[in-house]
Amino acid sequence: MKNTYYQVVLFFLFISTLSLTAVAQDTLKIRQKVQEEKAPEKLEEKPKKWYESMKISGYAQVRYNRLLETNPDLGCEQCDKSIGNNGGVFIRRARIIFSGKLNDRIYYYVQPDFASAVTPGGQNFLQIRDFYFDVFLDKKEVYRFRIGQSKVPFGYDNLQSSSRRLNLDRSDAINSAAPNERDLGVFFYFTPEAVQKRFKKVYTSVLKGTGDYGLFGFGVYNGQSANVAEFNNSLHVIARGAYPFEIGNQNVEVALQGYTGKFVIYKGKASSIGQEFTDQRAAASFTLFPQPFGLQAEYSVGEGPRFNPATSAIELKSLKGGYVMMNYAFIKGKQSIIPFARYQYYDGGKKHEDDARSYTVYETEFGIEWQPVPSFEFTAAYNISDRRYEDLTKPINHQAGNFLRLQAQVNF
Repeated sequence: MKNTYYQVVLFFLFISTLSLTAVAQDTLKIRQKVQEEKAPEKLEEKPKKWYESMKISGYAQVRYNRLLETNPDLGCEQCDKSIGNNGGVFIRRARIIFSGKLNDRIYYYVQPDFASAVTPGGQNFLQIRDFYFDVFLDKKEVYRFRIGQSKVPFGYDNLQSSSRRLNLDRSDAINSAAPNERDLGVFFYFTPEAVQKRFKKVYTSVLKGTGDYGLFGFGVYNGQSANVAEFNNSLHVIARGAYPFEIGNQNVEVALQGYTGKFVIYKGKASSIGQEFTDQRAAASFTLFPQPFGLQAEYSVGEGPRFNPATSAIELKSLKGGYVMMNYAFIKGKQSIIPFARYQYYDGGKKHEDDARSYTVYETEFGIEWQPVPSFEFTAAYNISDRRYEDLTKPINHQAGNFLRLQAQVNF
């Protein structure tokens, strides 16, 4: 009888425990539901403001050009105004870059320079170098328009940033096509995704790529150079095709480019000041990126205004010239040492200098760039230069000489 009694009690205790457990679970579910109803709705993540994703970068270069100098009368207006007489320690560039995306279709880029010269003897004035925005026509950024003041897509030498270039100054033949490398205009660039990756791969401090200026690009621009007003009613037209590819472990890029337009002479004392001249050129480019051996070469032909010492007048003349540079990259960790040698030649006028100054240039440069850390570079280069540069003020001006150049560069 006792056993039956205990069994009945245990049975009722078991049933009670199950009931209490069920009630507890139901109570917990009700409480959770009430809390969820009372809790505020989950806030959606707000998109970042354009200034919150802004990238700030830049670089500065300080030079001294007069070691082992053999001819203080040798100068170069296009290259570096501190070369030769009265040249001392010189801030060549001091640039801060503001860039970023307003959204997935618009990218902006603003680069002022604090080391511009706008008056004779005056240095370190603030001036715009780049001020443009890219409008992407698709999410993969294959098609885009670049609007504003930006680099004119002519020549690898011009498109390559001065913060990445080995030699201290651009070649006379290529750079004289687009003074300051920039102008105000609209450019269209087409870059398939695979080509975008190749441009990005070589855009490093060692390989020194130009960045993405399109597998194909064309555009229109004023033609008088950056930060100069337009002086006529016609625009320059330009087109460029560049193809990067790989051969084994080596990266290569080839390009063809050309432009045509009308240029108005606005500097100097010749009677042709204010006159309009045909301005057109074509160039071929070849770049073998240093992995570890590198080779870079370009050649340009065309016609444009040029001062003629025999007639003391500016005339439409043919022009030609280019350069070839060899280099070799020694890399150890984040440190790199790159020796280089460059030879350049140019025979033609420089439309942006006084009286479309006439030039004949033969120049050889031997140098070495040392980058101990990514934020600092030091370059030493020995120049052997022979230049004939003549205008109305100096119709006979042939200078030759050698000098050692030093440059310290900080990247941030």
